[in-house]
Amino acid sequence: MSKLLIDDYPIQVLPKLAKEIGLNEAIFIQQVHYWIEKSNHVFNGKKWIYNTYEGWNKQFPFWSVMTIRRTISSLIKKELVITGNFNKAGFDKTKWYSINYETLNCMNNRCVQNEQTSSSNRTDGVVQNEHTNTIDYTETTTETTNNNQSSSKEADSVSLKNKFDEIWEQYPKGRKQGKDKSFKAYQRAIKDGVTDEKILEGLSDYKKQIEIQRTELKFVRQAVTWFVNKGWQDEYLTSNVTSNDKPEVTYIPPEWREEFKDVGKSRELESDYMDDLPF
Repeated sequence: MSKLLIDDYPIQVLPKLAKEIGLNEAIFIQQVHYWIEKSNHVFNGKKWIYNTYEGWNKQFPFWSVMTIRRTISSLIKKELVITGNFNKAGFDKTKWYSINYETLNCMNNRCVQNEQTSSSNRTDGVVQNEHTNTIDYTETTTETTNNNQSSSKEADSVSLKNKFDEIWEQYPKGRKQGKDKSFKAYQRAIKDGVTDEKILEGLSDYKKQIEIQRTELKFVRQAVTWFVNKGWQDEYLTSNVTSNDKPEVTYIPPEWREEFKDVGKSRELESDYMDDLPF
């Protein structure tokens, strides 16, 4: 038997759930459910578990921390996972997680109730009550929609901040000044269509240049300067260039080129003259 098959505890997921909410989301929420079943932490009538992104990464070593962040953000946006902070220490920002089983069950049973449709199909003649119920239902729907939109915006904001934090961690230590302004510059860049991959690639190239040129820390650009000036667009030296790689070229300013254009010819004539001398 292959050592890759069930020598460790398996991660289980139902294909039906994966089809409905996505494979990564289905794997993650199944793991949350597994730990909730074993949890003794109850707040607001729900069982909760807590973990850091690094802790989740140990349970899902085949995912990057950024993938885990995106997966959690997606589940929050779908209102399948809810987060909280029940830490005793105020400085402890470890997230707590629980599952919105009501939403999950509704998704499973396809229990979408439409009171307007039900009211129009009734034949008991209670027209006034039906009309009132329809109005109440519309107001409730509007309120719920607004709440959903608000939750979605909050989830997007949290996701964007988390992605920025990961990029921020990659910046050279000792030069991480101006995080708030840097984040605003990052937000503008994302809004303009710049990808995280592009920013990370630019930052990686800049760090290579720092290493190659052995730049002193005090001469490394502050993070806020790099982000505000869109440092990912700059070109950097990413490999060592030796004198053997390229012939040495003397640079002549444009205003001097007219004067020096016949230098090569005069040197050839001088060489011929020297060859004719008897010594």
